[in-house]
Amino acid sequence: MNNRRYLLAGLGAAALAALDTGAIAAEATPATRGGRRIPDVELKTHTGSTVNFYRDLVRGKVVAINMMYADCEGICPLMTNNLVRVQELLGDRIGKDIFMYSITLRPEQDTPRDLAEYAEMHGVHPGWLFLTGTRANVEAVRLALGFFDPDPKVDKESTRHTGMLRIGNDVIDRWGMAPALAAPEQIVNSILHVDRKAG
Repeated sequence: MNNRRYLLAGLGAAALAALDTGAIAAEATPATRGGRRIPDVELKTHTGSTVNFYRDLVRGKVVAINMMYADCEGICPLMTNNLVRVQELLGDRIGKDIFMYSITLRPEQDTPRDLAEYAEMHGVHPGWLFLTGTRANVEAVRLALGFFDPDPKVDKESTRHTGMLRIGNDVIDRWGMAPALAAPEQIVNSILHVDRKAG
């Protein structure tokens, strides 16, 4: 348990630092919001659609985003199950004015079909998208959202980038982060905190 808390705290610090610096991979074509650069790279959804990350998924929206991978035997299944409860608590707002996205850390392995099977296995409802793409595009998003460790050796470990949820409101450029294993009610409160309607 202490190791998990340490990991989550470390990821939170790295992510907040990334928001300040706007770190992003060179391959991305970014959109700039309040000094933050969000890549508009192409990704694939688990439903088979092709989307551009910023203009189709983030622009003008309240979003909750985490990193995961389908064959994870550690935190990912627990995290996904917890976020299913968050989705249920938010009800019909998901996919309407609040959007949930899970992005694979292993795009070479996780095809849209793999992610669709993962979503079905965990009882994910419509309005929550699972995303994959080229390694370069996924890395651009990961770095821009702050899911990285400043130590390159540690950063190579994909397990170090799960466990946190990036929460944001693009319209008012308000962003935060919450542990993905926090109580679902607490996560909902964090999402509503960045929402213009609740702010």
